[in-house]
Amino acid sequence: MVLIKKDSVLFKQYFLYQYLLKKDMIENDKKIQEMTDEEWKNKLTQEQYEVCRDKGTEIPFSGKYYYSKDKGIYKCVCCGNELFKSDTKFDSGTGWPSFYAPLNQDSVEYHTDNSFGMKRVEITCKKCGSHLGHVFDDGPLPTNERYCINSISLRLVKENDEDKDI
Repeated sequence: MVLIKKDSVLFKQYFLYQYLLKKDMIENDKKIQEMTDEEWKNKLTQEQYEVCRDKGTEIPFSGKYYYSKDKGIYKCVCCGNELFKSDTKFDSGTGWPSFYAPLNQDSVEYHTDNSFGMKRVEITCKKCGSHLGHVFDDGPLPTNERYCINSISLRLVKENDEDKDI
């Protein structure tokens, strides 16, 4: 283990770096939250926009990640927020990637959705508000929850792959 003295240049540089990194992240979050519909349309494909911003859904069994067994972290395609770990993904047979828990409860928000004559719980990205899918109470242990998520709203960063900026 390497010890660094509090009054050393390296110590001061490290904390300055951490401060600037956090400041940059906060400023980036504000920019994402303030994006207009036109900016989202320019950033996303038409299909991504329809699902993520207009609360659409992809055709069952058609999504890129439905059959995926790759290990890694699933992130929001719009803002890069970490949403799900591949370890929590399971085959629900529904046609959409399913997870039994989000990576962190602070990653997603829950909203009542009464559309199409059904009462459901919609899941959105907490960082940018993008529609991800819905959560149901028919999942496996340990949570008994099924987060039914549109592949098009996700980006998988595979284990051992370098994370690239969105």
